[in-house]
Amino acid sequence: MEPYYLLKPEHGQWQQTIKKSDFIATVARVNSEEEAKAILADITKEHRTATHNVFAYVIGDQDEIKRYSDNGEPSGTAGVPILTVLQKQGVHNVLVVVTRYFGGIKLGAGGLIRAYAGTAAGALDALGLVERLTRMAVRIDIDYQNHNELTYWLEQGDYPILDTTFDTEVHQTVAVAADELPAFEQALTNRFAAQINFKNTGETYLEIPAK
Repeated sequence: MEPYYLLKPEHGQWQQTIKKSDFIATVARVNSEEEAKAILADITKEHRTATHNVFAYVIGDQDEIKRYSDNGEPSGTAGVPILTVLQKQGVHNVLVVVTRYFGGIKLGAGGLIRAYAGTAAGALDALGLVERLTRMAVRIDIDYQNHNELTYWLEQGDYPILDTTFDTEVHQTVAVAADELPAFEQALTNRFAAQINFKNTGETYLEIPAK
């Protein structure tokens, strides 16, 4: 399975100047097309005096929604290069708007492609990406006497603890890779015998720094 990347922050900006034209990339995580359109409208309003507000966005686990616009630049020189950067880097659920304030020097078709693609790529590099991992959320029920030992074991094994609640027992929900689940449960059963119970509560996601 190909790595699944997301923008590290919820949103951010990065800019560069190329032959006196300012290129400002605004990047944001988006979970729906409505959200992408709303953010785009806000950016367009903020930069209403700009020469161009070019955009591209991809939404969905398989990029089911893909949109782009050259916003007045020559066809194929702006929106498509940004979209290509997103697809090549495997970034999902993201909107990139590159605002251009023209500086008086024309860049030509090739120059525009490099400028828009480079600004999008520069923004992603500067803001950073995280890799989304699919995991199984497993609730572990254990008595208070063994709680600290269980927590230590989980931390030593780098199993993220998602939630801990207390009542007559301690309930810890942890994230475990699906293919590790049988060995995980067996190891804990051997360690704590009948004093531990498991309940699979479904899929969850983790985000780790992209390599």
